[in-house]
Amino acid sequence: MAGSYDQISIFSGNSNPALVNEICEYLSIPRGRAEVFKFSNDNTFVRIGSSVRQDDVFVVQSFTTPVNDAIMEMLIMIDTLKRASAGRITAVIPYYGYGRTDKKDQPRVPITARLVAKLIVQAGADRVLTVDLHAGQIQGFFDIPVDEMSAMYLTAQYFVERRLRNPVVVSPDLGNTKRARNFADILECPLAIIEKRRIGNQDQSEALNLIGSVEGKQVVIVDDEIDTAGSITQAADVCLMNGATEVYATCIHPVFSGPAVARLTASPIKEVVVTNTIALPTEKVFGAAG
Repeated sequence: MAGSYDQISIFSGNSNPALVNEICEYLSIPRGRAEVFKFSNDNTFVRIGSSVRQDDVFVVQSFTTPVNDAIMEMLIMIDTLKRASAGRITAVIPYYGYGRTDKKDQPRVPITARLVAKLIVQAGADRVLTVDLHAGQIQGFFDIPVDEMSAMYLTAQYFVERRLRNPVVVSPDLGNTKRARNFADILECPLAIIEKRRIGNQDQSEALNLIGSVEGKQVVIVDDEIDTAGSITQAADVCLMNGATEVYATCIHPVFSGPAVARLTASPIKEVVVTNTIALPTEKVFGAAG
């Protein structure tokens, strides 16, 4: 019955152990013992190291590089916990990989965000807890309850405390306007928008137009994630060409794939503020705050 669980247990795969340790330390709960590794034939293996019978279990795993390994680890761990008679299993997904494939925007393409959701449900998860989905409608892909939390207020508070003299929030594309609008409300400043067009499926985009004014202002570019950093560095250039005095950038999920770090390091962006939903290896830390 709901509410009759013996205790809370927290487990994780290999995608973001530092975050899991911070969660456990904050809650004063020991991290659940589990072996999660690959055999030489590339098959993933999971073994839970303690009883979870009738426990309220949380499995924490960000779907980050290598994304497919992270997803398989979570699916196998959920199945393992289900077979070990866990009372309730909550899939905690700080970063939901494949979230950008949330619709058919061209012929003969998949909706992979929905496929991954179905796999999580089929594996045996009872609930999902996630942070700042790329698109809110992804919640509807699950046939179980979904709680979407937001770290936007944490990143916005950072800029509130910076006390920028004349800030303006900029959305790097039209689809991100609502998130940027909410961010601007917290900073009590105006909003501007970059109109852009994506070119094919090659992680390339072309910035076209600036809607609003940034002249003489300190720009804060707000997005949910930075992947290859093409869009956000183009947006920074557009803002400076239109009279901005400084450019900052912030996102929830620092994917930083491919040329992202090189682009951000070479860009005029003064500071990049991120969260720890994704574990950043040393080579991708270049003075980013967060």
